[in-house]
Amino acid sequence: MSNKLLDRRHFIKGLGAAGVAMTTPALASSINSDGIKWDETIEIAIIGSGFAGLAAAIEATRQGCKSVTVFEKMPVFGGNSTINGGLTAIPDSPLQKEMGIKDSIEAMVADQIKSGRGVADVELLRHVATHANEALQLTLDAGVEFKPKLEHLGGHSVPRSYQTKVNCGAGVIRPLTNECRKIGVKLKNRCKFESFIINDEGGIEGVKLRKNHYFAENIAGDEVFIRVSRGVIMACGGFAQNIELRMAQDPTLTDEVGCTNHKGATGEGMLEMFRHGAIPVHMAHIQSGPWASPDEGSIGVVPVYAVLNFPTSIAIDKLTGRRFMNELADRKTRADAELLRRDKQGNPLPGILLTGKANAKKKSKLHMDKVLQNKVGWEFDTLDALAEHFNIPLQPLKLQVEEWNNYVRNNKDKQFGKPMGLVNGQTIEAPYLAVNLWPKVHYCQGGVKINHDAQVIDSLTNKPISGLYAAGEVVGGLHGVSRLGSTSSTECLVMGMTAARSAMKA
Repeated sequence: MSNKLLDRRHFIKGLGAAGVAMTTPALASSINSDGIKWDETIEIAIIGSGFAGLAAAIEATRQGCKSVTVFEKMPVFGGNSTINGGLTAIPDSPLQKEMGIKDSIEAMVADQIKSGRGVADVELLRHVATHANEALQLTLDAGVEFKPKLEHLGGHSVPRSYQTKVNCGAGVIRPLTNECRKIGVKLKNRCKFESFIINDEGGIEGVKLRKNHYFAENIAGDEVFIRVSRGVIMACGGFAQNIELRMAQDPTLTDEVGCTNHKGATGEGMLEMFRHGAIPVHMAHIQSGPWASPDEGSIGVVPVYAVLNFPTSIAIDKLTGRRFMNELADRKTRADAELLRRDKQGNPLPGILLTGKANAKKKSKLHMDKVLQNKVGWEFDTLDALAEHFNIPLQPLKLQVEEWNNYVRNNKDKQFGKPMGLVNGQTIEAPYLAVNLWPKVHYCQGGVKINHDAQVIDSLTNKPISGLYAAGEVVGGLHGVSRLGSTSSTECLVMGMTAARSAMKA
């Protein structure tokens, strides 16, 4: 078996020039455990401190694990989870029942299958949806505070998304990190995962890390060898900031395309799993966020504002003055529609999201104020002033607003079939707010193949790799072509818990 693993590593290494030579992170090969001087022995090592990693740590401790450590390569904990929108999709939830909203596991799965264009992993989707309420309870037990009202995000058939009171993922990360410390989980930052340490049978016996790692300064750090008695849970996120790797999957995603991810989302943990034999799934399915703005860097403040206001706003083409999409369609549908907005010479001409100020203020005065203060949103007393500012044909714009307001009054969007459940008679009236819309790379649907027990599958045997588990964005195939908003948080929490349960049973 060890010879077979060695041959595979040599084979993959030989393919490097054609397969992974463009990747930014330096790759290491798995190390045999013979002669290793271990610095520490623990039961479970978790690589990554986002929703998946922290949920795994809490659940493992609940299941009786006495020594679990979360290793984070960046200086702060949370990864992309900290800066996401703080939304989590829960089907058939307590809040839905309070609000009289009918939903089910199968309804959420059906929505995701549709968004995934039929190639999503239905078994995994159903597993996540089935255990979503358990994940919700884990966050509530840790002290996460959600708003008392659900959000209806694009592509979902009903409102099912819980929103943190602080409108971002930090509202989940902070309580989960506090809970980890409270129950004895060790959290270590500036510890970069480098490679697996394997036994003679090819199973995971430990990991090689670099402590005192400084990512921004490119300081590697000191070697540390951690032995694990139960396994390693890889919760290290996606690769959206690895420009060469994402271009290898989609050549259009150059460095000119913005990205919402933190700088450390470079995918080396995923790549090392590939080198160890994991199966790559859906690597070319890379999602762009349709709520992003070209007027700010990284994720900025527009995305949360836009997500909150999409139900009662309209997306306007600057060239025609007309709507160009269902503002609550799935992410890919909207991102594709936005990318088609061009001037007469074919150059990008971002559309705008047009909102009545009263509606935006009612939804979130905080986020309304943020976009105005950061000068990535603009306020106008009249449509005339708005049209002049953006060089939009005035009469078609006025007609479009009038048509939309009639749709609101009749509770039916005759133009694009947008769900009207959260509109509640809120017409668009002066004064008006507008932000520019242009997609940014946001989420990688591709990654390693796992089963519903979060075990990483071997490409030669199609069986689980002993001692190796994965959860979160590093996993591929679950969402298919396009992921619905707020479902990654659910996936991370559920599969993190699942990985911990599986590791504790091993």
